[in-house]
Parts: sequence; C-alpha cells; structure tokens
Amino acid sequence: MKKTLTPRTTLAPGITKVLKRLHYPLEVMLLCVRWYVAYSLSLRNLEEMLAERDIGVDHSTVHRWVIKLVPLLEKTFRKHKRVVGTSWRVDETYIKVKGSWKYLYRAVDKAGNTVDFPFRARRDQAAAQRFFEKAIGQNGSPETVTIDKSGSGLAALNAVNAGRETPIKVRQVKYLNNLVEQDHRAIKRRTRPMLGFKDFNCARVILSGIELMHMIRKGQMRNDGFAATPAVQFHWLIA
Repeated sequence: MKKTLTPRTTLAPGITKVLKRLHYPLEVMLLCVRWYVAYSLSLRNLEEMLAERDIGVDHSTVHRWVIKLVPLLEKTFRKHKRVVGTSWRVDETYIKVKGSWKYLYRAVDKAGNTVDFPFRARRDQAAAQRFFEKAIGQNGSPETVTIDKSGSGLAALNAVNAGRETPIKVRQVKYLNNLVEQDHRAIKRRTRPMLGFKDFNCARVILSGIELMHMIRKGQMRNDGFAATPAVQFHWLIA
C-alpha cells in the first residue's frame, strides 16, 4: 500500500508574514497560484473561474498572490529538490518583456531533469558565466556541459574552467542539445497566452513559478517514498 505525503504541521518560513498582507484563505491563494503557473490561463480567466465559485477576487489581486508566494514556494522546493546528473545540456530561449527580447538560460541533465533557469536581460559572457557559477553552486559540478555554437557560452565556460583543478568538459554538438530545446516547449506553451510581460522582475518571478511546477511534474521533488500528485506536492511546499 502506498504511503501518502504527510501534511506539514507548520507554515514554511516567511509565509506567516506574507499572509498577514494578503487577507484571503491560504488554500484559495495556493490554488490560484498553481493554476496560473501550471496551465494556459490568464489572470482574467482565473478571476472569472473564482467568480463562478462566489469568490470575488480581482485579477490584479491574483497577480499579487503569484508575485508574493512563488519565491517562498521555490525557496522551499530547492531544499527538497532531487540531485541532478553530471552531464548538462544548456541553451537559452527568448521571452519578450515590454516589447524587448530577454533571455531565459536553462540547463537540463541527460535524463531531462531541470538543473537551473536564471532569467537575464542580456545574452553575453557575463550573464552566461553567472549562470554557470550559480548552477554549480546549487547543484554541484558537472563533468560535461553541452552548449550550442554560442561564443559567449564557450567563453563563459573557459572562464569557469580557468579556476578549476579538474576542468569541465565542453561539447558544442547541436543535436545533443535537442533535449533542452524540446524542454523549452513546456515553458513557451505556458507563457504564450501571456502575450509578453510588462515588467522584468515580475517576469522573473512568474517564470520561476512555471519552472517550479514543471520540475514537480517531472518528479524532481524528494518525497521520501511517499506517493503524491503534483498538486499535492505543490501545496505541501507551504500549506
């Protein structure tokens, strides 16, 4: 018989302070945040769906819940994230913010598990190097990193390797990066109905929420042998 995920007995750190300012039941806020980052729904869609349930919430309020709660959810998730492999595939995809293209750096291991996903205003060596240093700091060092023909990515890895006793093996093989390029689609599919973001910091938070739900669906949250749906795992991070 499968065990079920044990409910949390206390709220995650920081959530009590945030809840004092939001004035809605936690289960309602978490449901809206999960729906927004998991499915192709707009904020106005969620406003209408709540109205059908006799819950009067403005779409701007739902947006505020997302911005306030997602960083707390992600912080808790990272403490329970499964270890990733040592062969990484790295690529960037474009996200429009206020009419301009910005860059979502993403890495997955050879099993398709997400390594990291920083959102950057520029696509250059400095941004790529910060990405690699942050990913290594949080996930450990890879043995191999596969990148595209980007000069900035190669320069960034060469800079990272310059200070290492054991250098990371760098491969620039286009077909090997199909895995991360296909993984981009799940993120693009969710951002498409948003028709572009109006603020860089809000975009960064929302994208991290989308990535968070994507990782949970891929089974990247440690659950110590307990069976739980992605929805239950998501709500467990706070509730």
